[in-house]
Amino acid sequence: MALYSGLLLFSIAVPFILSFDKKLQFYKKWNYLLPSLLLVAAVYIACDVYLTKIGVWGFNARYHSNILFFNLPIEEWLFFIVIPYASIFIHESFILYFPSIQLSNKYSRIVSFILIFMLSIIVLLNTDKIYTGYIFMWLIISIILSFFDKSKTINQFYVTFLIILIPFLLVNAILTGSFIEQEVVWYNDNENLGIRVFTIPIEDFGYAFSLILFNLLLFKKFQFSNRVRNNK
Repeated sequence: MALYSGLLLFSIAVPFILSFDKKLQFYKKWNYLLPSLLLVAAVYIACDVYLTKIGVWGFNARYHSNILFFNLPIEEWLFFIVIPYASIFIHESFILYFPSIQLSNKYSRIVSFILIFMLSIIVLLNTDKIYTGYIFMWLIISIILSFFDKSKTINQFYVTFLIILIPFLLVNAILTGSFIEQEVVWYNDNENLGIRVFTIPIEDFGYAFSLILFNLLLFKKFQFSNRVRNNK
């Protein structure tokens, strides 16, 4: 098994098995989660194909399978299903057991406005860096959209993302070259800020945040729409 495939299997195995836990019963939410996964994945994969084509990043054939679509290994396509699924599972598990641990509306908005302001400055000062602009613009958009979310998901997500960062650091560190001879995913450092946590480009944290948040917002939207229909 290729290393990239193994990392995805490692990421999904426990969340998938525990989806059938009697208390959480996460599998009953699949009909809301699957559409969000597919919709968000379609957008991110389209961007992924283009950015790979122009050399912003690429993949080391040593560590992935020989199955490619539009020059992306099959593992990269599955990444946009597996990682959001596992992350939302963590989010839902945490709020089930610790529902009161979240930011208030006031502090959540303060954090959001600070992030939008800082990210906007970074983008404006680095218009020549494609990866930085791409990631931080998606991050800004995802935060702005959260203002229109009636469930205030981001209040909880600011907390649960800190938990999600634990497996993220392990998996993404390996993908970017930690603990192995070469990286699974390489980056053109002319297109990013050149700041790394271990071997992880700082932009990847924003990538993870926006990818998961977009999925969460859609996931909650589909759940809310279903409740409205049932209450009519």
